[in-house]
Amino acid sequence: MPSSPCPPVSDADWPEEIADLREGFAGALNVYRTMAHHPALLEAWAPLRQHVVKENALGPELTEVVILRAGLRMGSAYEWAHHVSRALAQGFSEQRITAIRGTPEGVDGLIVNAVDALFDERMLAQEQEAELAEAIGRKAVIDLIAMVGFYSVLGYLLKTYDTPIDDAIQQQAQKQPALFSIAPGSSS
Repeated sequence: MPSSPCPPVSDADWPEEIADLREGFAGALNVYRTMAHHPALLEAWAPLRQHVVKENALGPELTEVVILRAGLRMGSAYEWAHHVSRALAQGFSEQRITAIRGTPEGVDGLIVNAVDALFDERMLAQEQEAELAEAIGRKAVIDLIAMVGFYSVLGYLLKTYDTPIDDAIQQQAQKQPALFSIAPGSSS
């Protein structure tokens, strides 16, 4: 397979105009090191990332449900593996993570169905939006929609440039390959 035209940028090649981002979130993950090939985009991305990932109305637990399902639907092995790791760190059981591959019960199921609707229908039906808003609040629904869009963009970048899963996540995945694999049961 040919090498990526945009492999993760090394510290030595990090663009000077975004030097301040290297020590934060951007330097920590290959996805943002890949995005560093376009410094202006990465710099503009930072404040949106702060809201979508850290300060949204869903809270950390439901955020992981959204991202896991979006990563799965995108077919992004990178996002799936990274967010399995984050979900485990938040106390998710293997069963809960595995359920997100299908249709879980309760609020997780509402969220999975919403993510699927956004991928399949490009919108939430009025009834679905109302049920979700009652369960998690309207601001959280809007954040969910934005999060699916945000992670779709990341998925496009990751897949286009074949961005490698970060080493620490690869090491964790070796201990639970089926859980961390985007397609359990396959050889990938």
